Parts: sequence; structure tokens; C-alpha cells
Amino acid sequence: MFRLLKTLPLILAIAALSIIATGCSNLAQVRVVNAIPDVSANLDVYVNGSKAATNLIFQHVYPASTTPVSYVQVASGSDSITSYKTGTTTSPISDDQSVKLTASEKYTVVLAGFLQNGPQTYVFKDDNTAPNQDTGDNKVEFRVINGSANTPSNGFDVCIYQTNVTLPTDPTISGLLLGQSSGYLSFTYEDSYTVLVTTAGSHCNGTNYVNQSYGQSSSTNGQITTLVIVDNSGGSGVSRTPIEMVDLH
Repeated sequence: MFRLLKTLPLILAIAALSIIATGCSNLAQVRVVNAIPDVSANLDVYVNGSKAATNLIFQHVYPASTTPVSYVQVASGSDSITSYKTGTTTSPISDDQSVKLTASEKYTVVLAGFLQNGPQTYVFKDDNTAPNQDTGDNKVEFRVINGSANTPSNGFDVCIYQTNVTLPTDPTISGLLLGQSSGYLSFTYEDSYTVLVTTAGSHCNGTNYVNQSYGQSSSTNGQITTLVIVDNSGGSGVSRTPIEMVDLH
């Protein structure tokens, strides 16, 4: 009897830990980007009726961009995502949209499109594994997401190349449309890479929407940079400065 009483607290503790572990295993992680250019108010974003992001400013990320990247935990499974003007829960900016979120996975959620056309919710699975983890090579990675409502009908071409070297003839990414993402693109480590966004089909010589250079950490783990192409506030053209998130360095 005494032996049973002594072991009972241990059994209860193990059971409690099991419940906690099970609960955590049912959660996904998200970060949310506000790329809706013609909404003057900040946004609150709800996942399955629970607030996941609050007071989210246009061209910003929630949680605030950090390195390594930060996320908020949400329920996994078939989730509805809705955004409202901060402090309200009526007249949604974007209607309920159902997305599939897998437990223990990480996602970038981008709210994009003009208000008058009905903004959409785009979900991208993240992979923040160090580029050099298995190979030992000194690599860096870029991923480009298109959140611009001003995307040309045939999309953007994106040219990524070592800063201060000859402009490549062929784009790294071709015909990137609104709501699309490139994969994680691997490059040999250099101090800086330039990202040029042009009209699709122009072979890096068309209308210059973005022309930015991004320094790279010399860490042996490599650097992962996610860029989100966005518009100017109010929607008057494409911003020359994408949202930059250094997910790992």
C-alpha cells in the first residue's frame, strides 16, 4: 500500500507530461505578413477564431522579424484564417479562408491583394534547416515570395547574383505570380548578393522594380533569407524594398 502511494505521484506526473506533449504535438507555428496595400488600418488576424496576430502594420511581420525567426503557435489541421481592422471582429478585411496546417510544421502566411478585389491568404511552408548542415559546404539560401497586387499579368522575373559582378542573362526565377513562392535557392557563400526584380521575359533587362543588395553572414551554418515582394502604401506601384526576413544566419 505504501509503495503504491509513493509511486502514484510519479504516475500522475508522467500522465500530465504526456498530456502536455500531446497538446504541443497538435500545434503548428505561423508568422503573418501584411501585404494588403490599400488598407489604412492595422490588422488583427484570427486562426480558428483565436487571435494569432495583433496590430499588424502594412509591410510588417507578426511576430516582429527576428533571427532566428519567431512564430506563434496555432491549432493544426484545417484552419480558417480571417483578418479584421485592429480592435474589431466585424466586417472582415479578408473572408474566412480554409488552409491546411500540419502539426509541428512552420509556415509564413501572407495577406495580399487589393481590398476592392478581396485580399487572399497565401500559406507557405518554411524550412529553416541550415544549408550547410549535411554537406559542410559554405552555402546560403534565398526564397522569394510574391505579395504584390501590382504584379504584371505574366509575373516577375527575379535575378539573384553576386553583387558587383556581371548581370546574368537568364533569370533565377521566372514568371513569379502573386501568391507564388520560389523554392529555397542555394548559392555559394559570397559577402553580398543582389536581387533584381524585373518584368517576366525580359532576361533581367526589363522594368526594374527592385534592385537591392543583401549582405551575408560568414557563419558556417549559412544564411537563409526570405524576401516578400510588396507594394507601396496605398497600392501605387511596387515597392523597391521587399520585406526582408533573415530566417537563419
